Amino acid sequence: MKVGVVQTGSVYGDTEATIDKAEQWIAKAADQACELVVFPEAFVGGYPKGGGFGVVVGVRTEAGRDEFASYFQASIVVPGPETDRLGKAAAKAGAFVVMGVIERELGTLYCTVLFFSPTGELLGKHRKLMPTAGERVVWGYGDGSTLPVFDTPAGKMGAVLCWENYMPMLRMAMYAQDIAVYCTPTADDRPTWVPSMQHIAREGRCYVLSSCQFIRRGDFPADYDCAISNDDDAILMRGGSVIVDPLGTVIAGPVFDEDALLTATLDPAQIARGKLDFDVAGSYARPDVFQLTVNQKANAPVLFKDGASVTGGRHE
Repeated sequence: MKVGVVQTGSVYGDTEATIDKAEQWIAKAADQACELVVFPEAFVGGYPKGGGFGVVVGVRTEAGRDEFASYFQASIVVPGPETDRLGKAAAKAGAFVVMGVIERELGTLYCTVLFFSPTGELLGKHRKLMPTAGERVVWGYGDGSTLPVFDTPAGKMGAVLCWENYMPMLRMAMYAQDIAVYCTPTADDRPTWVPSMQHIAREGRCYVLSSCQFIRRGDFPADYDCAISNDDDAILMRGGSVIVDPLGTVIAGPVFDEDALLTATLDPAQIARGKLDFDVAGSYARPDVFQLTVNQKANAPVLFKDGASVTGGRHE
């Protein structure tokens, strides 16, 4: 299966223009015969790099609330018109699409990955379990109900977002589902990221496809309150997207400081070759010593009981 990893930036604050851009990159990947296309974390809705939303301990500002209201408006409901457009783009390309979005439910935003099939179906989603540092101000927490994997020609595909990849138990939960195409939409563009991706590929004996945005200060609105720089040419996120094979060998990238489409052909036999001497969730697991329990139940704060049916969050 030929895959493509997209490295480019959102049109921050303009969701429709960002969807336009996503459609263009999906088509570009299709022109190179890619059967799976991976986008960065928070591509639709935007990653608020350098933003603080006016929050310090014990204090919130009116300007920060206005900033959050704008960010809230740029988020999307899943499913909704934006997911319909992305599904149509996936179907036109005949490719799986893995898309980072900011999802809105009730008054909470979630950093989410959406999965689309080559026929345009919205297969499912993964909500980031653990937002990092300042992300916790604006993003809610996912739960174990959104840790899916999906069948592809190269094996099972799933996604783990950014620093979730530093959570050993979450990685183990993915390995135990026999993941072969391990997608890592991220906002981490530091030199330490690529070795982490190599470690995960070698640990899981899986292909790792990591996608990060390339974005400058000038790609944000002029009135965006950025703590990093107000120089339009300043690079806020430099990319570093990469594709790694199951033995930890980098087979595409990393690419920095430019838009890029990385491509590679995945060979399922390479996964089997790697499992000769190491299968982290199988022969190497030692369940007599270690066991992991994963709660896959959706945790709704309100349960509506109506006769024999019980639904979380709403009547059905």
